Amino acid sequence: MHSLVSSLCLTLTICLLSAPTLTAQTKPGKITKSEQAQGGRKNSVSKPNDQPKYADQAHVYKTVDGRALSLYVTHPAEWKPSDQRPAVVFFHGGGWVGGKPGQFDEHCKHLSELGLVTIQVEYRLLKRNKETPVTEDKTPTRCIEDARSAMRWVRKHAKKLGVDPDRIASGGGSAGGHLAAFLGTTDGIDSPQDDLAISPRANAMLLFNPVYDNGPGGWGTQRIGERYREFSPAHNITRDDAPAIVFLGTEDKLISVETAKRFQDRMRAQGITSELHLYEGAGHGFFNYKRDEGKWFHLNMTAVDDFLLQLGWIPSKQ
Repeated sequence: MHSLVSSLCLTLTICLLSAPTLTAQTKPGKITKSEQAQGGRKNSVSKPNDQPKYADQAHVYKTVDGRALSLYVTHPAEWKPSDQRPAVVFFHGGGWVGGKPGQFDEHCKHLSELGLVTIQVEYRLLKRNKETPVTEDKTPTRCIEDARSAMRWVRKHAKKLGVDPDRIASGGGSAGGHLAAFLGTTDGIDSPQDDLAISPRANAMLLFNPVYDNGPGGWGTQRIGERYREFSPAHNITRDDAPAIVFLGTEDKLISVETAKRFQDRMRAQGITSELHLYEGAGHGFFNYKRDEGKWFHLNMTAVDDFLLQLGWIPSKQ
């Protein structure tokens, strides 16, 4: 009996000694001192399988209806937390009902190589029209609320992100382009939990075939109806709006060339810089990296470079 007890005690001792030690976990969004010493490039929250390709940080910017929403940051190679770099906050397309962060991976990579901090945002999606209950709001209210919350979060945490709070652009494609344009032109539709003292306004807009005219005859009128003046960036242009660069294919079936020209004319009438780049024969979504072997992507990004250079956000190429 004594031999059996001794054997059990020895086994228990070995198990305890070989058990892994539990350590305190870093709070989501917090960069430790050791991470700062290495440029702060370690992820702040668990990295999901579908996290954008080049993201080196993930932060929960908002929790709503029991769901945590994240944004994904890509820093330049020489980035330091003490920097004050320009930034672009991207919103994916998908008609407000689909898509996910990652659509602008290669755009983020390109801009980070120019020294910008880039961010891709996860936001709540809508149900498709036929799936939306009569009692449920079918407008893009929740999408806009999340976009404004994300921009406020970035501006509030600019110091930690190494970002200049006065040089934060919005960017997006299609329905994401609508959100990016809303941030640069339109007020209202705030989340109840937001700190309204922090501005969600973009300082510049990079718009890839954006569905930014939601008025009569425009895109999205089935969802928005007579409330279009609340949601349509094209109907909220004022002299304090952000400068914009817009990319559109001439064969786009969702946004007409006339719509884009009208937006540009309204912007310029208010004294705002507004560039419009048209691409002959290109259809909706042409700006995506893999479309036509990257032909349009490279043309788009060359124009983006020149736009940012004019703003003074990147140094001159010499």
